[in-house]
Amino acid sequence: MLLTNQWRQRHLLVFLCFCAVFVCYIDRVNISVAIIPMAEQYGWDSGTQGWILSCFYFGYMVTQFLGGYLADRFGGKLVLAVGVLWWSAFTILTPPAAAMGIGMLIATRILMGMGEGVTFPSIYALYSRWVPTAERARSMAFSNSGIPIGQVAALVVAPYIAIAFGWEWIFYIFGAVGFIWFFFWHRLTAREPDAHPEISAAEKAEIENGLPDGAAAQPAAVPLLAFARSMPVWAIVVAHFCNNWSLYVLLSWLPTFVNKGLGVDFSNAGWVSMLPHLVSFVFLNIAGNVADRMVRSGIGITRVRKICQTIGFGGIAAALFVVGEVESAWLAITIMCVGNAIGAFVTGGFAVNHMDVAPNHAGKLMGITNTFATIPGIIGVTVSGYILDLTGSWALVFQVAGAVTVFGMVFYLCFGSGEKHFD
Repeated sequence: MLLTNQWRQRHLLVFLCFCAVFVCYIDRVNISVAIIPMAEQYGWDSGTQGWILSCFYFGYMVTQFLGGYLADRFGGKLVLAVGVLWWSAFTILTPPAAAMGIGMLIATRILMGMGEGVTFPSIYALYSRWVPTAERARSMAFSNSGIPIGQVAALVVAPYIAIAFGWEWIFYIFGAVGFIWFFFWHRLTAREPDAHPEISAAEKAEIENGLPDGAAAQPAAVPLLAFARSMPVWAIVVAHFCNNWSLYVLLSWLPTFVNKGLGVDFSNAGWVSMLPHLVSFVFLNIAGNVADRMVRSGIGITRVRKICQTIGFGGIAAALFVVGEVESAWLAITIMCVGNAIGAFVTGGFAVNHMDVAPNHAGKLMGITNTFATIPGIIGVTVSGYILDLTGSWALVFQVAGAVTVFGMVFYLCFGSGEKHFD
């Protein structure tokens, strides 16, 4: 395969990781749209819907550290491939599971979550070996921008599939995409540069010279106790937890908020809901490039991480405190778009910080922090359902998320670090 000087093997790897994240999120978000006709068909109230939406995260949490451990040890290529095939199969099995009852549906969603749980630990393990330090924020930003694009695709396409063919076909069609991705991933990538048959000597040297000293070495035993005593690690954990509280609440409830809270009809709810995610796609890539430029300009990595984190969480929190108080659908969506644009700067903060703090344990550390960060998918999504049942207040749902975000911003500002702490 011929690649130009601008398009190298590591860029192809990053692109395919972006595609994996895209598939991950179309399969994760599709139920947020499908649950509207599913709830009407099966008679589920908001509390029941909250449990169905959140049960995925029980499985997602279980495989985080295991996925990171296996990816650091055996390579992110293999672990990510198994994960995509696993969750795609259980996506396809969702409609028959729902027909068999709530218990079977919840079991299927948990098993699907176990497959998706290895995604980001695998990608972090790959990037710690493939991506030079000065390219990491924009590389991570690009692959993470598969999150909003996946959300957009699910929110826009799923209603049309449901109307044309029935909600079941949302899961059948989206699940098939993962098997297509696997064909290209298996043929075009390798676990590390030394194992790639088509990489040039110049690119290998470029990657090796851009990694921290010892970053490509086989890591020692997992320093779990040292992680537990490290405040920079806890800064990432807390920031990741707080970031995902608002992320998962919006992932799960935004289509229902647009449909029920703002009065947009079901066929148009996806189009309206997609706009904040589309803004995230654009500004994630802008923010990642800005963060890398700051690093290359000589600004200390710790300072870059804290500046980006403060800007990002500040924008997200401000939007969350305001959005539930407005009644106009377009004003609410505009506020969310502005919040997502500013919030994208977290990609230069905690989101890439694992590879600064522990380059040889990036997959495992991502698994640890994402385990904690999965808890909001269980608690935040379920609590939001009960808030709606008890109070009917969308404003309270968003304000709770805003308060959590402010706490995360302050904690990271106090304890975050961009220095290498673990070999």
